[in-house]
Formats: sequence, C-alpha cells, structure tokens
Amino acid sequence: MNELHLPWLELCILVPALASIWVGRILDVSRARSASLAVSAVTLLLALSGWIDYETLFAFEAHDHWDVVKSFIGREEFVIDKLSAPLLPLTALLFFLTMLATPRVKFGKYSFALGLLSLSSTIAVLSCKDTWLLITLLAVNAIPMYIDLRTRGKSTRVFAFHIGLSMILMILGAACYEWTTSDFGRGIGIVLLVAAVLIRRGCAPLHCWITDLFEHAALGNALLFITPLVGAYATMRLVLPIAPDWALRSIAFLSLATALYASCMAIIQTDSQRFFCFLFLSHSALVLVGLETTTPIGLTGALCVWLSVALSLTGLGLALRCVEARTGPLSLNQYHGLYSHMPHLAGFFLLTGLSAVGFPCTIGFTGTELLVEAAIEMSPWVGGVVVVSTALNGIAILQAYFRIFTGTTHHSTIPLASLRSERIAILTFTLLLLGAGLWPQPGVHSRYDAAVELLDHRAVSKHIAVTN
Repeated sequence: MNELHLPWLELCILVPALASIWVGRILDVSRARSASLAVSAVTLLLALSGWIDYETLFAFEAHDHWDVVKSFIGREEFVIDKLSAPLLPLTALLFFLTMLATPRVKFGKYSFALGLLSLSSTIAVLSCKDTWLLITLLAVNAIPMYIDLRTRGKSTRVFAFHIGLSMILMILGAACYEWTTSDFGRGIGIVLLVAAVLIRRGCAPLHCWITDLFEHAALGNALLFITPLVGAYATMRLVLPIAPDWALRSIAFLSLATALYASCMAIIQTDSQRFFCFLFLSHSALVLVGLETTTPIGLTGALCVWLSVALSLTGLGLALRCVEARTGPLSLNQYHGLYSHMPHLAGFFLLTGLSAVGFPCTIGFTGTELLVEAAIEMSPWVGGVVVVSTALNGIAILQAYFRIFTGTTHHSTIPLASLRSERIAILTFTLLLLGAGLWPQPGVHSRYDAAVELLDHRAVSKHIAVTN
C-alpha cells in the first residue's frame, strides 16, 4: 500500500478530538466558538492536504506516514482511497461552516465541544475500511448526539433503541459472515448487516428515530450527525462488497419506497424542521437506489448524489436554522413574508433547495441525471419513481420557500438581515454549489473512479467467496 508524505488522517482525527477537551473547559461561549472555529479550520486544511497528497500518488489507496496505529496493532486501519478522499474535506467543511454560521442566540444550544468530538469521530468513520473497527467507530459516532439529547433534558429512548439495535445487528451480522463457512450462516449474516445499515440510514418504516432527533436535538447537531451520510458509507464498506444481488435489490427497493414516501410527507408538513427531515430522508434514500444497478454509471450517479445531498441539504438546513434563530419555530401553514428582511437567506434557501433536486447548473444536476439514466435502463418504473420523488421534493421546497419568504408583509422592530459570518458561509456554499454544477467533470471523474473501485472490490470478494 502506498504511503502519504505526512500522517494527515491521524492528525484530522486527533486534533479535533483533543481540542474538544480544551473547548469543553472554556466557560465563555464566545471564546469557545472562536476556538472551535480555529480547530475546525485547521482540520479542514489537514483534510484538504491529505486529499491533495493522495491525488499526487496516483494510487489505489494510501495510509499515513509514521502510522501510529500500525505501530500498535500491526496493520493500517485508517486509509484514504477513491471513495473517501473527497468525503474527508467535505465533512470538515460542513462542520466549519456550521460553526461559522451559528448565530449568537444559538450559542447556548449548540455544544462546540461536542461538535469537535463529532467531527473527529465522523472523519474516523469515513477513513476506516476494517469491518470491526468501523462498527466500533459507528457506535462512537453516536455518543456526542446522545450526550446532546441528555444535556437538553430530552428523551433518548427512541434514539438509543434504534442506534443500539443497528449496532447489535451489525455485530451479529459481521460475526455470522466471518465466523461461519456455510452458505446459510453467511446468508443470515448478510441479512443482519442489511437490516443494520437500513436502520442507521433511516429507511422506512424504521426512520422514526431521525424525525424524533430533529424534534428534540439542536438543529445544528442533528444536521452534522446525519448529513455526512455515514449510514451510506457503512453500506458501501460492509454490504456492497459481499452482498448477493438479491440483497442489493432489497436495499434499493426499500430505499426507493422511502424516497417516494418521504417526498410525499415533505409536501404536507406544517412544521419547518419536520419538512426538512423528510426532505433529507427522501434525498438520502436515492443514494442507495443506485446500488441496485451495480453498474459504473448507476453507482457514479449515486455517489454524485451523495455529495450533492451532503452539501445542498446542509446549506438548506443552515438557512432554515438562521431564519428560525430570528423568528422562532416556523409554521408552514401560513405565509411569513420574510424576503424583504433577509434577501440573502431567501436566495440561499432557494439555491440550496433547487440544487438538492438537481436544478441545471448546480451540483445536483449531473448526479441526478446519471442516476435517472441508470434507473431507467434497469427498469422504467424504477426510473419513474426516482423522477416522481425528485419532482415532489422540488414542489415541497418551492412551497416552503413561498410560505416562509413571500405572501405577506412582515413587520419587525429589530433588524433581521444576515450577519457577516452568515454571509461568508452563504458565499462559500454558493460558490461550491454553482462551481461544481458549471464544471462537473472533476467531480464526476472522481466518483466514476470510486464506483469502478467499489465494483472491482465487489467482484474480487465474490470470487473469493465462491472459491471458499
């Protein structure tokens, strides 16, 4: 395996993890925010450096230079490859922009120390390929979210039950597959793994833990827990290499049903956060629909949609969070007419929403087109359901935009305009959303290479399983 020039991955994991202890001891929330911003910016630079270093090697995958973990356990556990290379800086960027766009009124609700701890665990998950370590890190990744719920005095039963059930099924599934030699035992293991990743991803009907999370957790923490799509990553690492075709078809069918169901639910929601929750469930489900094709084009489309969902819906969630920081919880039963007070946030809300549904010249356009093309080639009705789900999501986004920003005149005695930090975050998201849409070739090429790598690994794993 090739070696990076510096231990970028371990630094990306250790820097925010250690800094979270320091930030947690800072009582002044303004200082805690400033420190967290600095640490997340450093982590972003480290992740970008690791990505650039990896690309210069022209390698299949690479591990850290001076690998500390290897010196203790004798093998590389954290590696960077075609799939994870852009996900690491993207995750660091999402955390940095979320902290940057956190308004002062939210300082007491958003835990910056837990945010850094979550950043560390998420990067660790996205740079891990070993089955058992990945399962362990997925459990660790849920701890900051659990602590946030407990700190806010909210019930943790729904969250703990679903995450705990998912982890138990992962452990049992991996054990059955690796420690048994019979086809029946391995089949049981695959079924358990499929059930585990579907629960973690929020597939209907076991999606209620995500709606419960958005109702009870801080919106910023909930956003950063779900938008990196670690459930999809677990599917790519744990299930795709070993699952037979029937298992992938089951995942794709349930994901397709979830996408259609959630898009219908998004249209009828009257609470803004529940609207966003179902919108996310629908879009994230489309990522796994591409698994059924098991073709480079279909999987490339799914991986492109993955990047689009992470970037676009995080931006949409931040726009909604900034609006609610000024007005309180929003009801979509009535018009609020906020455009004249916050035109920047209104435009950003519309841009991120349209990008999520694949509007031309945005980051979501190419991925959606590739996914629809592959789905139609596989089955016309599958492609039709993907198109209908996307169209319903677009209707839900426009409906929410008109209800929040138009329809009446809003009178306010205090200024509601966006702050400088929010405008910086808006500009960064806008450049990425439009830049990747106007110049999609590098992103599509990267995701195509990752798709080919995943399918090659799947072919090798199936050959080994047949031989054994």
